[in-house]
Amino acid sequence: MKKLTKSNQIRSLVIFCSFVAGVLVVWQLISSFGPWPQWILPSPGQVLGSLAALLKSGDLLPAIIISLRRLLLGFALSLLAGTAIGLGIAKVKLLKQTVGVVILGLQALPSICWVPLAILWFGLSESAILFIVVMGAFLSVSLSVESSIANINPQLVNSGKVLGASGWRLIIYVIFPAILPEYLNGIRQGWSFAWRSLMSGEMIFVTSGLGQLLMYGRELNDMAQVIAVMLAIMLIGLLFDKLLFSSIQNDIRHKWGLLKG
Repeated sequence: MKKLTKSNQIRSLVIFCSFVAGVLVVWQLISSFGPWPQWILPSPGQVLGSLAALLKSGDLLPAIIISLRRLLLGFALSLLAGTAIGLGIAKVKLLKQTVGVVILGLQALPSICWVPLAILWFGLSESAILFIVVMGAFLSVSLSVESSIANINPQLVNSGKVLGASGWRLIIYVIFPAILPEYLNGIRQGWSFAWRSLMSGEMIFVTSGLGQLLMYGRELNDMAQVIAVMLAIMLIGLLFDKLLFSSIQNDIRHKWGLLKG
C-alpha cells in the first residue's frame, strides 16, 4: 500500500511539473509573438528576474512577514468569532432565524466591499486592514460550523446523552469530534478568504506588505513586478494549504475512516 501511495505521489508530481512546463512554454510564446507590447505581458524570464530583484533589494521578505503577521492575527480572531457564532446559530433557533440569515447574506459580499466601510470607521490604519481580514473570513467559518453541526448523525448525539454527556461535555466530547472533518474544511476555506481579504486591505493605504508591492508595480507600470508578487502570493497560499491544512485534514479523515491508505 505504501509503495502504491508513493507511486501515485510521484505520478501526480510528474503530471503537475509537465503541466507547469507546458504553461511556461505557452506563456513564453504568447509574450514573444503576441500582438501587444511585451511590457503588457512580460515573459517568464522577466517575471523571475523581477522576483529575484525584489529578493535582492530586501523588499519581498519583510513584506511577506508583515502580511503573514496581519493574516495570522486576523484569522485567529475570525476563527474564534466564527466558531462561537456558528455554534450559537446551530443550537439556538432564534439566532438561526435572525443572525444566521444576515450572515448568509453577508457571505455573498466580495471582500473588497468592506474596504470603504473600513476606511470610514477606522481611517487609514492597521485596524482597517484587520477589520477587512476578519470580515472576509469569519462568515465562512460561522457557516461551516453551523452546517457541520446540522449534519451530525442524531443517533451519535443521543448516544452521548445516554452515556451521561450534557452541556459543554456533550459539545467537547461528542459534537466537536463529529464535526471536525467538515470544520477543518471550513477553516481551510476561511484561511483562503482571509488571504484574499488581506490583499484588498493592504492596497487601501501606503503601508508595508505584499498588497503594497502590487500597488507599487501598478504605479510604476511594472507588469513584471505585479505578476512576480502575484506568484509569490499564490506560492505562499499553496504552501500553507498543502503543508498545513491538507496534511491535518487528511490525517483527521484517515483517523475517522473517511480516507483509505
